Amino acid sequence: MVRPADLLLGLMFNVPLLSILGVHEMGHYTAARRHRVRVSPPYFIPFLPIPPLPGTMGALIRLKSPFPDRNALMDIGAAGPLAGAVVAIPVLIAGLALSEVRRATGALGVPLGESLLFKLLSRIVLGEIPAGYDVILHPVAYAGWLGMYITMLNLIPAGQLDGGHVAFALFGERFSEVARLIPYALLLMGLAGNGWFVWAALLFVMGTGHPRPVFEEVPLTPARRAFGAAACLLFLLCFTLNPFPIGRG
Repeated sequence: MVRPADLLLGLMFNVPLLSILGVHEMGHYTAARRHRVRVSPPYFIPFLPIPPLPGTMGALIRLKSPFPDRNALMDIGAAGPLAGAVVAIPVLIAGLALSEVRRATGALGVPLGESLLFKLLSRIVLGEIPAGYDVILHPVAYAGWLGMYITMLNLIPAGQLDGGHVAFALFGERFSEVARLIPYALLLMGLAGNGWFVWAALLFVMGTGHPRPVFEEVPLTPARRAFGAAACLLFLLCFTLNPFPIGRG
């Protein structure tokens, strides 16, 4: 039987997570509209709520016309993850403030990998965690963690992912040869962390190529290069080699 308290906890997880994903996609949408690129409204993709995964595979928008130039490509590609992070970081901070530090008891739970950003915010909010203690994440904190994890996945520099848009805008066709190696790199990463094999398979199926903008000769402005550098930094800060270290030492 579902208890009212469980529904409240569910809302405290789902509302922040869907807010992060929604703002992420609206970042893409508004940037696309500003550059007069035809685009669909954001769509959320439902998924079976199998712990530790959420009941959604994220959200997406569908581009219906080509990118005008590399500046538009950068704006559209980077706006989503950067906008989502503006929401995810405060959500994670608030969630960590609601989380508990308890003595480790060996009870079963779902361990989560820690990115540089998570470690930094955890240290600021909770201080140093003593040996023999664990952080029991509040649902709001888990929503923030997932939001940053999904942001990192979107910034993988290949294909039609946000990171693929950013990389092509920064380096043009020169990056295509590097992008072809990304699925193989993910296969190697799969030896250390759960889930990378799935992303490698998806990239092998979807391909790592990227369509050229209509006016590819238009140079990238310094502001857009800074925009791309911020997206790359966000990827590094959110990167987690083994996000769900289940059954690993």
